[in-house]
Amino acid sequence: MKLALLGTRGVPSSYSGFETAVEAIGARLAARGHDVTVYCRPHVVTDHYRSYRGMRLVHLPTIATKHLDTFVHTLLSTLHMACVVRPDVALYFIVGNAPSAALSRMLGIPAILNVDGLDSERAKWSGPAKSYLRWAQRNACRCADRLVTDSEVLQRIYRERYGAATEFIPYGADMAGSDSGRHLARFGLHRRGYILFVGRLVPENNAHVLLEAFAALDTELRLVVVGDAPYEARYQDGLRAAFGTDPRVVFTGYLFDEGYRELARNAEIFVVPSEVGGSHPVLLEAICAGNCVVVNDHEPNLEVLGDAGLSYPGAEGAAGLRRALQGLIDHPQRIVELRAAALERARSLHSWDVVTDAYERLARSVLDERRPRA
Repeated sequence: MKLALLGTRGVPSSYSGFETAVEAIGARLAARGHDVTVYCRPHVVTDHYRSYRGMRLVHLPTIATKHLDTFVHTLLSTLHMACVVRPDVALYFIVGNAPSAALSRMLGIPAILNVDGLDSERAKWSGPAKSYLRWAQRNACRCADRLVTDSEVLQRIYRERYGAATEFIPYGADMAGSDSGRHLARFGLHRRGYILFVGRLVPENNAHVLLEAFAALDTELRLVVVGDAPYEARYQDGLRAAFGTDPRVVFTGYLFDEGYRELARNAEIFVVPSEVGGSHPVLLEAICAGNCVVVNDHEPNLEVLGDAGLSYPGAEGAAGLRRALQGLIDHPQRIVELRAAALERARSLHSWDVVTDAYERLARSVLDERRPRA
């Protein structure tokens, strides 16, 4: 098949979990003989790359502001795709791109839309943006041929709240590899000597909750905060002003590929305090890296983690998280047990090859359905 992947910032992945998913799925589809095009934003992915891991990359301009970046780029990408690439199926990511998926269908190209989480609940959006996203969530099933959710919790919400059927396709993860120790040394870290947070530094990912909890811990561990966000400078400045003077706290900024993997594989405890969205790719990667994982009791987090980690009551904020962390620190054997449980869960449930199989079958099914009508 000829396939196009739209709606993210592009590959090589250098921003968030969706870009990681696009790279993993797109590269595997290309390796299986499909013709794969990925649309990229030049202010995130350098236009030095014209192809990557078998995928053709198309770089188009956008308006690089928080509210317009994704919408404008995906709309332009859809027009380019329809006029130049003409794929058999378009695969969109992020529910706010529902109108572009509808345009794709109008122009004769069937569209699959991965809706991600309930974007309208994210704190970073203003009132008008939230209203638009709620509209997109309600109407996504009318805009795309098929919807994809990454968690069964979200699948249920779309069915009960919007009357929309979705395909459940979880994220995969692959954290295999060896460590040189170079990246640990770069940040002055030692194996099993730190608690790790990885994610965009936006309010709903709750880095501030972890930092507040850590400040009250009785521990010699350090706290490493990996991540950034281009549109949340005020939030990030507040974090650094409040906690950056603590010598135990390390802010690394963005960290990808082997640097990220090395830190993930060697943490003592990996914390995912996010409270919105569906399945967080970083949570899957934490499990696959064999971490002792602690999560906010947001329902999709619990679905992914199962009994392979520990949760804390999100409603209790930093106090609840501090108790969970202190309990683990005081009982190190429990940390060892949860690491083993995480590896076992990863082996049995999550594989990018299995995820790619599901997207491949779905694209084939949509294409076969549209051919008679075309």
